[in-house]
Amino acid sequence: MATNAPTINQNSAVQIQTMTMADYEEAMALWERTEGMGLRPADAPEHIARYLERNPGLSFVARHGDQLIGTILCGHDGRRGYLQHLAVDRAFRGQGIGRELVQRVLHALKTLGINKCHLFVIKENEAAIAFWRHIGWQLREDIVTMSHFTGAFDEPLEQSHTQEGK
Repeated sequence: MATNAPTINQNSAVQIQTMTMADYEEAMALWERTEGMGLRPADAPEHIARYLERNPGLSFVARHGDQLIGTILCGHDGRRGYLQHLAVDRAFRGQGIGRELVQRVLHALKTLGINKCHLFVIKENEAAIAFWRHIGWQLREDIVTMSHFTGAFDEPLEQSHTQEGK
C-alpha cells in the first residue's frame, strides 16, 4: 500500500501505521471506552483478523509513543469502501488525528480505484454525525439500512437498535 499519504505533522510524536492483530487488544480497549461505539461479536479477534487479511493495508492505528490512541477499520467490496470503528482517545481529540486516519483510508481506497466510501453511524451519536459532516461527508436521507443475520455465529441483539420501526 502507498505510504506517501498525507501526515499530521512530520515532527509530531503521533505515528500512523497499518493495523495488525498485534494492535487488537489495545484497539478493543479503546473501542470499549469510546462513547457511541457499537461493538458486536463480529469484533472478536478471529473476525477482525479475517477482516484485516481480506482488506490488507486499509485499516490503521495512531500511536503516541507506545500508546495506541486511534483506530480506523476499512474494507471494500471492489466498488465501494466501508469505514468502521474510527476512534480517537478522548485526551487526543481535536488534533486532527481522526481526520488523518480518514485521509489515510481514502488515499488507500483511491489507490485501489475505489471511488466512493460509506460508513455507518448510530443514529443517536450526534457528535459523530457532526464530526463526519465537519470533514465533508454527506448525511444520506435517501437510504435506509436493513440487516439480516446469516447465523454464522450467535449475534446478541441490543434492544435499543433492533426495535421495529427504529
